[in-house]
Amino acid sequence: MKTSLGHLTYCSNIHPGEKWPEHFQILQDNLPAIRQHLAPDQPFALGLRLAHEASLDLSSPERLLEFKNWLRDNNLYVFTMNGFPYGGFHNTHVKDQVHAPDWTTTERTEYSKRLFSILAQLLPEGMDGGVSTSPLSYRFWWNSDEKLKEAIQQATLNVIEVVDYLIEIRKETGKVLHLDIEPEPDGVLENSVEFVNWYRDVLLPMGVPYLQEKHGFPAPHAKEAILNHIRLCFDVCHVAVAFEEPEDVLNRLDTVGIKVGKIQISSAIKLDLQENQSQKINAIRTFDEPVYLHQVVAKKVDGSLEKFKDLPEAISQWTEDSSDEWRVHFHVPLFIDTYGELQSTQNEIVKTLSLQKQLPFTNHLEIETYTWGVLPSDMQKPIGDSIIRELEWVIQTIKGDK
Repeated sequence: MKTSLGHLTYCSNIHPGEKWPEHFQILQDNLPAIRQHLAPDQPFALGLRLAHEASLDLSSPERLLEFKNWLRDNNLYVFTMNGFPYGGFHNTHVKDQVHAPDWTTTERTEYSKRLFSILAQLLPEGMDGGVSTSPLSYRFWWNSDEKLKEAIQQATLNVIEVVDYLIEIRKETGKVLHLDIEPEPDGVLENSVEFVNWYRDVLLPMGVPYLQEKHGFPAPHAKEAILNHIRLCFDVCHVAVAFEEPEDVLNRLDTVGIKVGKIQISSAIKLDLQENQSQKINAIRTFDEPVYLHQVVAKKVDGSLEKFKDLPEAISQWTEDSSDEWRVHFHVPLFIDTYGELQSTQNEIVKTLSLQKQLPFTNHLEIETYTWGVLPSDMQKPIGDSIIRELEWVIQTIKGDK
């Protein structure tokens, strides 16, 4: 839906369904009622997540036409898609495999191009559209600096291939589509510093000459094409876990002229360990579950940061008075700021939306809370009600009621 800060939606990765028919059925069961509750008199947006299999299904002209007609009939529209998880994302052991296949592979490249082909046909006229994606690869799959450098080079070549594809889509349709790369803890690009460094020192030096040769662009035109088509996915949870300040992230992007494709509105768990440490460590144990990675970044007493691949590792290595604060990569509900002994990084969302209000840096806002099924049982609610509560909280925050 349209808000004063841009188009607001929620990401359908909250729903299971790796094949299109089952995912579409869940959307049909939920979206009309959510729209009727929140925006009965205006178009309502959907942030569409398509797994690889679902993207193949929806590439069928008949199925795509059926979906477009359903969107029209229900006053719904799609402006952003989530292309990060390629395969199974629910009821399976995801962990680091959320990055697979990574950007070093043809599979990831072709999947992303397929999503853009679908989005180009769904996107309303006059809007730009984005597909969020992984931060190139998972850092710990590469066991030497040399292997990591080779992986980054190959991944960057594949990203440039997608830029080339998006240039052609723009020529054919006039629509500006962008790949929104999402830094994540333990990704090859895990924070805004690494993202900007890669963009400036690898992507632009490789991409500008490629586009000059391929399209005959002058260097400034080639750079502008890359800046238009490759953007940052500003995931508030990930920024918070990295202990980055939202304003610093935006200032860092500005040094190169990088755009933000979308804000993923999400919240992490925070542990203030300056008191009641053992009680809080016991409380975070209830969030240790086997599906997703829950990377932990600990701010030590001396102010330095210590990183852990997953929650069990952080818990097992915890010692009394070793850290002042933990931030845990666990996408918890936005509308809750305390969980007994624990807190959330909800205030980072408030800060980010305040910056968006002062000087808009994107037109796309997408709620991404996908861990409902693995939350402690006392936090689980019917999915439609939970989505409505998330959206209502963001709308109230935008209006300044929070």
